[in-house]
Amino acid sequence: MKTKLKLLAGTTALVLASLAQAQAESMTVVSFGGAYGAAQKEHMIDPFVAETGNEILFEDYSGGIAEIKAQVEAGNVQWDVVDIETIDLERACSEGLLEVIPQDILPAGDDGVAAAEDFVPEAIASECGVGVIVWSIIFAYNGAAEGEKPATIADFFDTAKFPGKRALRKRPQVNLEWALIADGVAPADVYSVLATEEGQARAFAKLDTIKNDIVWFDSWSQAPQLLNDGGAAMVQSANGRIFSAIKEDGKPFEIAWDSHVYDLDVWAVVAGSKKKDTAFEFISYATGSKPLAGMADVAYGPTRKSSTPYVDPAVNEDLPTAHLDQGLKADGIFWADFGETLGERFNEWLLK
Repeated sequence: MKTKLKLLAGTTALVLASLAQAQAESMTVVSFGGAYGAAQKEHMIDPFVAETGNEILFEDYSGGIAEIKAQVEAGNVQWDVVDIETIDLERACSEGLLEVIPQDILPAGDDGVAAAEDFVPEAIASECGVGVIVWSIIFAYNGAAEGEKPATIADFFDTAKFPGKRALRKRPQVNLEWALIADGVAPADVYSVLATEEGQARAFAKLDTIKNDIVWFDSWSQAPQLLNDGGAAMVQSANGRIFSAIKEDGKPFEIAWDSHVYDLDVWAVVAGSKKKDTAFEFISYATGSKPLAGMADVAYGPTRKSSTPYVDPAVNEDLPTAHLDQGLKADGIFWADFGETLGERFNEWLLK
């Protein structure tokens, strides 16, 4: 009888394990790698996997919407959840490349405040994404180099006063904004000027002045590498990449916050994902108060007010939110309207 009970217990355990395995899902989450991806893995991916038993394949990409669009249009969606910059979000959403995320999946903050009041407004302004971080594109330089230090976007474009290569991400976003600011356009007027043919010509003309000194890169991970190995005297970078190089690797880099272009990243679900429900479950978990606070480890601001008590006050000055008065908010609606045409014009300019 005891033997039969043991066999029955063993069989029950196997059945329960099989049921749990059947209920667990495997999905692909895509983000930007580096210290940023490591922080997401530590504070969002791994805890979610441990709590739910679901498996996550965590991959890197370089941003933009080209790969998302290719998968959706081919009817071969390989990615489920993607971290996307809001400068690209509006276009991706309007083109039907992303699923609509029901806001009722979002939990209240740990202090009990409803999600609608807890998130900063921009974090839930789009029906296709939920904000993960406030981050910024800055420029940085090697503080150990001799001579006067650059401080403004005008300095970035002044190769006579500050010789050396400039490293820029190979896309029109931010580069055109910076070109106009360096040419004397007030940050508040940048997008209205850039919406005109004359303004676009002016921006490309300003980029022409440093074109021979530009080193182009595709991934944010390349920015600190170029600065470290002397491949560029100044680099455009996501602020967290430089913060990590300074804090973790002891590099003598300096961040210039003048005219930084700040934005949000969001979690979004690729249209046609077969794991949509699990993707929503992940986003609900990953945008909770404590997981979001973990992104301050790499100098990115959380998008919930209730995350603040979990953030080390010592890093506050390194967050973009401490420098908003020096910055320009990226305009996702502008880039949704002009992204395709300016992208084509930028690619043509590169070949000239």
